[in-house]
Amino acid sequence: MIKLFRFLKPFGWSVAAVLALIFFQSLSDLYLPTLMSDIVDIGIVNGDTRYILNIGGLMLIFAAASALCMITAGFLSSKVAAGFGRNLRGMVFSRVESYSLYEFDSVGTASLITRTTNDITQIQQVLIIMMRMMVSAPMMCIGGVIMAASKDAVLSLIFVVVLPVLAGAILLIFRKGVPLFKAMQVNLDTLNRVLREGLTGIRVVRAFNRLGHERKRFLEANSRLTDTAIRVNKLMASLMPVMMLVLNLSTIAIVWFGGIRVDNGDMQVGDMMAFLQYATQIMFSLIMISFMFIMLPRAEASAVRINEVLNIVPEIKDPEKVKKPDSKRGFVEFKNVTFSYPGAERPAISNISFLAGPGQVTAIIGGTGSGKSTLINLIPRFYDIDGGSILIDGVDVREMAQESLRAKIGFVPQKAVLFTGTIADNIRFGKEGATDDEVRRAAETAQAVEFITGMKDGFDSVIAQGGVNVSGGQKQRLSIARALVRKPEIYVFDDTFSALDFKTDARLRAALREETADATVLIVAQRVSTVMDADRIIVMEEGKIVGTGSHKELLNTCGVYREIVYSQLSGEEIA
Repeated sequence: MIKLFRFLKPFGWSVAAVLALIFFQSLSDLYLPTLMSDIVDIGIVNGDTRYILNIGGLMLIFAAASALCMITAGFLSSKVAAGFGRNLRGMVFSRVESYSLYEFDSVGTASLITRTTNDITQIQQVLIIMMRMMVSAPMMCIGGVIMAASKDAVLSLIFVVVLPVLAGAILLIFRKGVPLFKAMQVNLDTLNRVLREGLTGIRVVRAFNRLGHERKRFLEANSRLTDTAIRVNKLMASLMPVMMLVLNLSTIAIVWFGGIRVDNGDMQVGDMMAFLQYATQIMFSLIMISFMFIMLPRAEASAVRINEVLNIVPEIKDPEKVKKPDSKRGFVEFKNVTFSYPGAERPAISNISFLAGPGQVTAIIGGTGSGKSTLINLIPRFYDIDGGSILIDGVDVREMAQESLRAKIGFVPQKAVLFTGTIADNIRFGKEGATDDEVRRAAETAQAVEFITGMKDGFDSVIAQGGVNVSGGQKQRLSIARALVRKPEIYVFDDTFSALDFKTDARLRAALREETADATVLIVAQRVSTVMDADRIIVMEEGKIVGTGSHKELLNTCGVYREIVYSQLSGEEIA
């Protein structure tokens, strides 16, 4: 957790102010029992009312100063912790945004959400406690021992017995608590994952009558978290009774032996009262320390998880010397490209070579698992290739800035993703400053205007979370409009016509050909009807190109393509 404290640098002055205020508060609290002792031993014994009032007024001043310091420190510490949490969440989110898809998947969505919210909240809470207690508690403990010893060194020997007992109890519980808190955070990750899968996949769950199965999964994950939490709370709850037992026994011992010393004339009554208060301050400072130790194990477990996120170095990053293409035409060239997913036994694609240029429509077709989507995902550099090179306008994508590379591409993913907001906002996601006319034109080309204008608020209609209030085909058309409004040099359509009926598919492809006449277009599709009009068709099987050419050429030269065509089209359609 200490590693994370480097992010407190912007709040240095506030932290220093909190520590100074807590220091003065502790001094005030430590001086009050001595003043009370003077009132008893001097004012009351001598019957000096003026002295009692003067010292009493001084006590009020010190008490007010202590309260003011405590309130101000509480305000500043809360402000620092909130700012620290805000900055840390921002850094975690920024780091996750820089991950490649492999790194993102290796940590997991559910775990990243837990780390960004729950884990940072744990550290934020502990930071407040530490700022207010890490000076106050040790100072009250050490200062209390010194002040108590100044009142009666012999009676202070009680602390020689008490303090090791309390320290041992705290350390024992701390050692047992750390592993349990780590397990608790892992169990929370699991619960979040199960809950997220159950909620996002509710349609599939209901369609297959698996509500009971999902309920069982959730209850198991929930029970594991609950059992661990109960074990942790039992362990931590045992600390307070131990502390209070030791405190009460110490009080009895002080009153017993202190009374004997007062009776023998070795100690004054006021000093014994002050000594008792100092003993209480020492015990409560140890209770504060124990409370801090209760919070520390969970915060430590959370800090480790956050540091794991921040310490992951993204494999895909911009080169030190960025190259820019001499021209801006949108040529895409694959040269002997080979790529394997981490841990895979064989490459997903092997020795892929082709060139796609402006004004051309290049279609990629093949069976399931042939590597079509993998090939397309390499163009915007979602993954880095193992061998060969991918060139955009003659420059290797690994030598380009990721932002400038992706600015050239209008990417429409296989799974349409919409964001909460209006339809216009979702289309403008492709180009933030797009005008209303540009948004409407993109929607018209994507064949989306008809259903948009049919909605109550038109382009201002709100898309629900995950786009659940629009159909699959409508999602795809809005995703296509989002890419079109960008007017990129390269369009990449990853099986984005699958949810469209044949009539809409035909109209959309005709409109796209006109709209993208000067751009490079790459289309991945399952339907032969979608690709048969392409300028060039690339046929893939088991990660390799097994045929390239037009529809008619491939019918004569490529058995794989011919098999796909015959499985989808009738004899009249083929002719």
